[in-house]
Amino acid sequence: MSHPNDFIIETENLVKKFGDTLAVEDLDLSITKGELFGLVGPDGAGKTTTIRMLVAIMNPTSGTASVLGYDTKKEGESIKPHIGYMAQQFSMYNDLSVMENLNFFADIFSVRGDLRRQRIQRLLEFARLDEFTERRAGHLSGGMKKKLALACSLIHEPDILYLDEPSTGVDPVSRRKFWDILTNLHIQGVTIVVSTPYMDEAERCSRVGLMFGGRLIECDTPAAIKSRLEGDLLELKPVSATEHSVGLLQRAKEVTEPVAGVLEVQTYGDLLHVFVDSAAQREKAVVAALDRDDIGVQSLRVTQPRMEQAFISLVRREEAQLKVEMPEEVVA
Repeated sequence: MSHPNDFIIETENLVKKFGDTLAVEDLDLSITKGELFGLVGPDGAGKTTTIRMLVAIMNPTSGTASVLGYDTKKEGESIKPHIGYMAQQFSMYNDLSVMENLNFFADIFSVRGDLRRQRIQRLLEFARLDEFTERRAGHLSGGMKKKLALACSLIHEPDILYLDEPSTGVDPVSRRKFWDILTNLHIQGVTIVVSTPYMDEAERCSRVGLMFGGRLIECDTPAAIKSRLEGDLLELKPVSATEHSVGLLQRAKEVTEPVAGVLEVQTYGDLLHVFVDSAAQREKAVVAALDRDDIGVQSLRVTQPRMEQAFISLVRREEAQLKVEMPEEVVA
């Protein structure tokens, strides 16, 4: 595979099947040195399988992948000293202390002497674990476990850091702190590939690949992906004196969709997101349609779309395209 100097990760027609299940389909991906690249999508999208192929612990069914110029299938052992990998599940030794875990991983990567002491101290301070060196890993909080796993994956100063849903199951405050650490690593020039189901984390990446059903449906900067959405976004909260919120939202969606100028309607928590061709021209018509169906509007504002709305819209387009491509008898 060709390897331009600025691309340190490349895949071409990458496919992974598990029996009859197609986990990753025809993945073409190029990641540049120094990027904080996000693989974003729901559970089952193919994110974990993709990362496992890129770290050379799983071979593709077909297609090719290269990391730092090495073929992941033929030269996997040459890749591993240059990468750090943090799996979804906590992979440290629970019966070892924080310091013992760091020393263990330093042994694995042959980091010794003064260099070991310097790196461990720097990582302890960086991850804010310097006060917990004697605490057993099994007694750490969820957020602290993640930071320990990150520190251990950085002990050999890898060129590329792979993180598979690193903040899943972590409380919001710890999740934010963890991402502050990743941002600092990115600023220092470390290439980071992180998978996440959280769209707010996608916003923090320099570029994201949106995955759905094993396919890469979009790959660009967060700003560029959000710009794909058409029209203005009205965010409104419907109210009713008699109806439960879930049923109310669905009914409000059905009432709003036929209004002239409405391009798309999404539900989000207890809110309705209505994309219109012109907020100034359609706002009154949307409110009037809801009012005719005895649905009030508690709040309404024009706002900017986030990655959540962009992802939902792109997935809907993908699903519609798949139905067009599939035979009628399969769709039915």
